[in-house]
Amino acid sequence: MYIHYSVYVCLMTMTVWKALFLLFCILDCMEQSASLPVAQTNSLYLNCFKHTRSTRTRVQQLLGKYKEQQLGNGQFEDRSRHLKDLPSLSTEFYRWINLTEWERLHAAFWDMQTYWNMLEWKRIQLENEEKDQKMVQEARTTLTQNIRHIQLDLRDLISQVSTQMSSLRNSWIRPAAATAQTALNPASRSRTVWDSRVEGYIILRDLDLYLTKLARDFLLLAPHMISEQPLTHH
Repeated sequence: MYIHYSVYVCLMTMTVWKALFLLFCILDCMEQSASLPVAQTNSLYLNCFKHTRSTRTRVQQLLGKYKEQQLGNGQFEDRSRHLKDLPSLSTEFYRWINLTEWERLHAAFWDMQTYWNMLEWKRIQLENEEKDQKMVQEARTTLTQNIRHIQLDLRDLISQVSTQMSSLRNSWIRPAAATAQTALNPASRSRTVWDSRVEGYIILRDLDLYLTKLARDFLLLAPHMISEQPLTHH
């Protein structure tokens, strides 16, 4: 049985188009699967960026209340005092801009863990002061509750960062959290009630500044967001 030449050409053309269509479908699936991890990573960093900004807002609000209730002056400022146990806020720009994703996440993990520990130490200290006075002061209770909320925010960010670190290096195992008792070195502990209260101010003051830096880190980790989001949130 012979097939007319025109019919043969038509059949061959249909076969080629079907093959091309199948090839395009395969390539499209491959492109989508390749871009999925990138999209998921960008979404993670976008969520971290937004979470960091909202946490910073909480810190700023708490800092104002803390200065009013613990220091007696809502406008109190003292930039000359620092705590050696807190992460350094000063970073050489060119070194910072050239950090790898792993280096940025690794630093963020430990810095946030340090702030969490410092807040835990201060929160426990405030709660103990309440017990010593044999009464619960509503204002101070509000402070400890607000500190706990910020700790929960930091814990969420720490978990998200740790998850991403695990995706980059399978060998990464999240360490157990340090205890609040080791938050401050003995030589760093305050000697007077005023010094103790100022320590709380310093922790919140530096955490406010640190979260600004952390938000910029998340922006750099998701480059497409830079043109869409401001670097700071007021």
